Amino acid sequence: MNLAINLDFGFARRLRLLARRWARQRHGVDPEPLTLATRRIYIIPTGMGIAFAMMLAAMFIGAMNYANNLALGLTFLLGSLALTAMHYCHRNLAGLVIRSASTEPVFAGDDATFHIALENTAPLARHEMIVANEAGTSPPQLVPANGRAVFTLQLPAPRRGLLILDHFEIVTRHPFSLFRAWTHVHMNMTCVVYPKPAPRGLTPPPVETDTGGAQDSVRGDEEFAGFRPFHPGDSPRRIAWKAYAREQGLQVKLYAGTAVTSHVFDWDGLAGLDTEARLSQLCRWVEDAYAGGRAFALKLPGLDIPANVGPGHRQRCLTALAMFEP
Repeated sequence: MNLAINLDFGFARRLRLLARRWARQRHGVDPEPLTLATRRIYIIPTGMGIAFAMMLAAMFIGAMNYANNLALGLTFLLGSLALTAMHYCHRNLAGLVIRSASTEPVFAGDDATFHIALENTAPLARHEMIVANEAGTSPPQLVPANGRAVFTLQLPAPRRGLLILDHFEIVTRHPFSLFRAWTHVHMNMTCVVYPKPAPRGLTPPPVETDTGGAQDSVRGDEEFAGFRPFHPGDSPRRIAWKAYAREQGLQVKLYAGTAVTSHVFDWDGLAGLDTEARLSQLCRWVEDAYAGGRAFALKLPGLDIPANVGPGHRQRCLTALAMFEP
């Protein structure tokens, strides 16, 4: 019995892959935003719909056999209800506008979360909308009339680099779950995957004096340079209390000094490690320095990022590590 279930599952999966390849060959890579035309929407009966059709067939045969007009009328009424449900299921997708929303970078080994926005320009709401791919399915949502809804779809990120969500489906079974209407979307959404930080243990390089205007949260008091998240041990005088009162979280003010100390994380200083091990260790040092509010620079073959602090500097360094090609 288990073997039969596995065979059925494998056949269904192969069938879905064939349908996906056929749809990509037919439509190609989709633009953004994408407005769903009726020819892009496919519809088939669900298991419940097939059972409903078999029930109608049995009712029709019984009614004809016994010449029961009331049973015939009920059969035709239920049949018209099924045809109306098929029409509404197809219309539930037609005209939707699909856009990509923001996607935050992740570390290798985590799950990347893609945000997909569905916009409804019609005066009628779209019910029970689902976004799905091979890795998972989003919870059903209502897309309000003349509104939008954002769906999340997760995809494993096993290695660093640029992760591409090249395919997903928009699915609905509304109303009554008698039919399944769906469309294939190939929009090539991307997410940056940082290297997985190495375990703590290897001491970072010693600090050096940097007079290039890097921001130092301890010594510099001459020019305001931005905010960073609060860490235990920070001086209460540096906390941005006004931002905290505006419910923007606990943040610490940063200032630009004229002479600060900073780390220099150099690729050549990790001789003896392979490429991925070096990137993982550099990623660990960058994360620890950022968490501690310390300035740091990054040196890679062909790239030299000067010392600085802040979330933008962290993102720039981690993106360089993620996209590094030896």
